[in-house]
Amino acid sequence: MKLNLDNTAELPVFRQLALALQRKILSGELQPGERMPAETALASENGIHRSTVREAIRSLEQQGLLYREEGKRKLFVSRPDTEELSRRLVTPMVMNGVTFEEIWEAIRALDPVAAEAAANRRDVDNLAALEDNIIKTKAAMNDPDALVKLDIEFHELIALAANNRVIQSLRLPISDLFYPSFQTVMTSLNASERLLTAHEKILKAIKWGDAAEAKEWMIKHLNDFRKGYELASLDITGPAVLPKAQDD
Repeated sequence: MKLNLDNTAELPVFRQLALALQRKILSGELQPGERMPAETALASENGIHRSTVREAIRSLEQQGLLYREEGKRKLFVSRPDTEELSRRLVTPMVMNGVTFEEIWEAIRALDPVAAEAAANRRDVDNLAALEDNIIKTKAAMNDPDALVKLDIEFHELIALAANNRVIQSLRLPISDLFYPSFQTVMTSLNASERLLTAHEKILKAIKWGDAAEAKEWMIKHLNDFRKGYELASLDITGPAVLPKAQDD
């Protein structure tokens, strides 16, 4: 496979090769599941070292654009797993000192829009999943840990009902970082009734296709949580931490 490398670009050769292959994958010239030429063939046909090809391939594998079958050397084009790639942002955010306030602002921007879109686009399956979440929430009113997980699930289900893949992808790393802070609030304050009321109001609005009401109640819900964070005497400007499951 002869590739058009931009030798005038101020980029390492492996970057040029990676970008050339990426263009072919994104354009559809190389389809998911299609087998790639061997490293030696790519090196020979493009007049570059095999180590350069290996670096380019490693870069594309990290992006989820190429994969190898387990225990084999054959290389294939793949479709990136959006969820996996999105969650890779969690660690860099923590290492760069992202604060809870920044996380809350991001959720405050995304979730009301998601609720609004969900009211317009939800289907029967979306509603069934949300109603099941409410039932489980009612049964877990005295279990803060379970309530936190159910609240996060509720918001993720709304993002799914919004049928907007960009919102879904952006929410994943934010949701992971939101978890520890929310867990602290729920164990410090008795906020289960307020949480349930907000969820029921949001679901009712989504069910009846009332986008404005769904958005308004989501805003109230998120503002209420921020107040709870402050009532629990937590530092809203403090750095985010990894969820326990990722920190172990």
